[in-house]
Amino acid sequence: MIGLNKKTYRKKNSFMNDFTKNITQALFNQDKINDLLRHEIQQAVNDMLESELTAFLGYDPYARNGWNTGNSRNGAYFRKIDTQFGSIEVQVPRDRNGMFHQHTLPDYKQHTDLLEDMVIKLYSKGVTTREIANLIEKMYGSHYSPAQVSNISKQMIPKVEAYHKRKLSDKFFCVYLDTTYIPLRRETFEREAVYIAIGIKPNGHKEVIDYCIAPSENIEVWTALLQ
Repeated sequence: MIGLNKKTYRKKNSFMNDFTKNITQALFNQDKINDLLRHEIQQAVNDMLESELTAFLGYDPYARNGWNTGNSRNGAYFRKIDTQFGSIEVQVPRDRNGMFHQHTLPDYKQHTDLLEDMVIKLYSKGVTTREIANLIEKMYGSHYSPAQVSNISKQMIPKVEAYHKRKLSDKFFCVYLDTTYIPLRRETFEREAVYIAIGIKPNGHKEVIDYCIAPSENIEVWTALLQ
């Protein structure tokens, strides 16, 4: 085995560092991370809309107790909403009697910070069932009865839990960790860190493994996210 002198080693090490940096920059930039977050928000909003209609009708899709109730699901229409991560297209469900009026999306606006704020908090790793219920209450409490709000929470809790427990690919080429800062509503709007772990498959396909929010970046949060 041929050894490397210090000068050669430094050159090789510098080359590998540059190579790794260039590969990382080629795989990811802020636009690509935004694309992944946009996809996650789109799916979450669709889940919320379906949960809202289920609570309104009082029965799950295809459930027997929905027979002969006088109202039923009646397809959906598409609507575009602008987010800070890009435009999303969601499916707004309809009921056959035309009585359902959703309150997940704003009526006449194409953009709402409240919706993004809600989704990011709702699906953040570590959120408790109590916190989920409180978030649902804040969003829908003025529009539905306590029983209906409770039903929306019951619909959303297993969906949030399933998101964090879903089966991931066992063939990630590498895992990319990044932090992006976005404004989230607390008492006031504050920029908080969103920690995101992204898996890259051998074919280049990227998948959000999980994410969480925290006031600032630190190693303890990364450790908890990757557990």
